[in-house]
Amino acid sequence: MDSVFYSRVLTELTLTFHIIYATIGVGIPLFIFMAQWMGIKKQDEHYILMARRWTRGYIITVAVGVVTGTAIGLQLNLLWPTFMQLAGKAIALPLFMETFAFFFEAIFLGIYLYTWDRFKDQKKHMLLLIPVAIGASCSAVFITMVNSFMNAPQGFEMMNGEFINVQPLVAMFNPAMPTKVAHVLATAYMTAAFILASIGAYRIIKGSNHIYHKKALLLTIKVGLVFAIASAIIGDFSGKYLAAYQPEKLAAMEWHFETEEEASLTLFGVLTNGDEIKYSIEIPYALSILAHGNPTSKVLGLDQFPKEDVPPLYIHYLFNIMVMIGMFVALVALIYIVGNWLRKKFVYKKFFLWTLVTTGPLCMLAIEAGWWLAEVGRQPWVLRGILRTEDAATTSNDVDIMLYLFIGLYLLLGIASVIVLIRMFKANPIERELRDREGGE
Repeated sequence: MDSVFYSRVLTELTLTFHIIYATIGVGIPLFIFMAQWMGIKKQDEHYILMARRWTRGYIITVAVGVVTGTAIGLQLNLLWPTFMQLAGKAIALPLFMETFAFFFEAIFLGIYLYTWDRFKDQKKHMLLLIPVAIGASCSAVFITMVNSFMNAPQGFEMMNGEFINVQPLVAMFNPAMPTKVAHVLATAYMTAAFILASIGAYRIIKGSNHIYHKKALLLTIKVGLVFAIASAIIGDFSGKYLAAYQPEKLAAMEWHFETEEEASLTLFGVLTNGDEIKYSIEIPYALSILAHGNPTSKVLGLDQFPKEDVPPLYIHYLFNIMVMIGMFVALVALIYIVGNWLRKKFVYKKFFLWTLVTTGPLCMLAIEAGWWLAEVGRQPWVLRGILRTEDAATTSNDVDIMLYLFIGLYLLLGIASVIVLIRMFKANPIERELRDREGGE
């Protein structure tokens, strides 16, 4: 059991760290493209400069994301050899396509980065961002297909404990894929938007009242609100998927212990005596609507599943964190947009700007909670219904040493990337860069 425990901890640690850089890597190219497009369309140097500065920061996150992504591939083979031996034929194609998508992104990103001033027509230079954005998003799509397969395995036959007659495309396009892929992309774009908005709001708080930051803030908040709403809609579809294909996960994350019609949705609360809920908020009919779109429909409870197949009940808290943060940042974004449109001064007061600063870190926290919910909510299975986690892990006694080494690596990468990003922009504030560009012209 020690090797299983340490394998799970190391995998969770790696995913928790990697998802920070992966989310930024997926979302930021869209905003670089939008900023450059608006700069060209409006002949506005501020938006062009946004694209330049965001690209510089993006390069750092891509570099760290490469290291942590490589670590995940390494750990899949070292920590989960039984899983890879069993499912390797089914997931080899999306894993290869994910690598191809990254190289596709990296090649065009390099060309884009080093040809800023070599195009007389900036529109042609901007077009280089399209394959960058497509490659970044496709990387997320293909790796999420692997995760979806783990939740809804299909496209093969079992014989003597092995997969035969594997159909990789059927495995890739499994029932979990549409909602998982859509949710990953929407939340990545949303999180990237609010991270950039947080930076803009922080710079204004620190005394930089340049119009550049206000333009960046308005652009990112608008797009962030759109994707926050999209994430909520996709979340509703995800609930209906769980009701149909993973009802035990839905029941666990909603603390729905008994099968019933007209099921209420439980928010917050504390469990006592195993299945007694205190201090919760009950929303009548909401769980039935979430699960089946009908307020009177029956929702399966945990009483319908063997105890050994029930996911850990603490995933309820992860679900609450994810949903509450999503609602909060959407509300803050809406208030800012309406206030800015009505020219209300409070949107640039410190108390509200500090609220905007919190949206980026909170969105990243929601991303982490969502991934923990996805992974822990599948337990006790690595491949749902086929391979249990305890049977998939390595039997090596040295996983704890690997854990300590990777903790050191992630600390080094995290601290180094933060220092580099801070120094990069602190040494070259927007006012100085604009002055230098004007002087150069």
